[in-house]
Order: sequence, then structure tokens, then C-alpha cells
Amino acid sequence: MRLRRCGADAMLVEVDSLDEVDAVRSALADADLPGLVELVPAARTVLAAFEPGAAGLARLRPLLDTIDLTKRAATEPREVVIPVHYDGPDLELVASTAGTDVAGVIELHAGAEYRVAFSGFAPGFGYLVGLPEALQQPRLDNPRKRVEPGSVAIAGEFSAVYPTASPGGWRLIGRTDVTLFDSRREPAALLAPGDLVRFEAIR
Repeated sequence: MRLRRCGADAMLVEVDSLDEVDAVRSALADADLPGLVELVPAARTVLAAFEPGAAGLARLRPLLDTIDLTKRAATEPREVVIPVHYDGPDLELVASTAGTDVAGVIELHAGAEYRVAFSGFAPGFGYLVGLPEALQQPRLDNPRKRVEPGSVAIAGEFSAVYPTASPGGWRLIGRTDVTLFDSRREPAALLAPGDLVRFEAIR
């Protein structure tokens, strides 16, 4: 674990894996640190931002020394079920790359349990870990100029749902009618780091 100051009132915690990111994020979220404004997890880091002059920043380093990076969160995670029409334009490509058929892709993707590791790229875009190894495939060689909101996608070790229309290079395997991000809603994003996600195939 490595610590880097980010300005006067934030600390970046660097670790070696997504599981360690989750352990740090969970421990800091449960610690009730004075003045903690926001925790921002990413692929190998957690940024802890504090109010100016908050006492919690000084307590951060001693707390991190006590964290068991192999321990999962003690609190019960929230579970989100996302119904999916598995009819994406890259479904056949994903199946052939995985050495299976379309039904096999659906069974693998919908049969797995995912966890939101972190958010990024666009508001409400959650990077989901738990993708079966056979479906861990590279991004497209030529990204699309527009991916529709609700598109269910895979790339590398992650699955995700595009919350808004945007360019994108992930392989699209389906779509959902669930709204992933709505600025008028509280909270605006459906998914938050630590949430469990299941995809349910619509027959």
C-alpha cells in the first residue's frame, strides 16, 4: 500500500488489486473519519477527500496501517438486478471468440454475480468485476461513434451498462430498459461502488 498527498486535503491510496481497492474503500467508509467528503475508488487506487483542515486526514494513515486487505466488507451489499435483452450487435463475435454459441454467452453472462468496483468514463458508468474468464475479451478495433444508453457491454475483465449515449469500444451483447443515470433522481446513479449486480435474461 502506498500513500500520495493530493493537495492539502486529500490522500491517494495505491494498492495492487481491485479486491484491495474494495477493502480500503469499505474500511474508510465504515470508519466515520471527521470531515471526509468523498471516496473515489478506481482500478488500483482510492482517493479520500476531506474538508479543508479536517482532523480525519491526520487519522487516515494510522487507520490504513490496521486494514486487512484480504477482508471483504462487513456490511451486507445492496443487490441490483438488471433485466437484459441479449440481442447485442457483437453477440456473435463474443460467442465465436469465447468458443461457444450465443446461448452459451447468455448463460455465462447472466449466470455470474458482479460487483461494482468503481465508476468512471461517464456519470453512472459502473465497472463491474466478476465477468467469467471466457468472456474477458478485448475492446473493438474500431470503436463506435455512438453507443445507445442501456447497452450491456464487456471489455477486458469488466462488464458494464452504458448510462447515456456516447462513443464506445466495448463489445455490445445486449440492452436493458433500466435507467442507469438520471440527474433528477437521488442518487442520480443507479449503481455505486460495492453494489452487487445480477443480469437477468429476458426470454
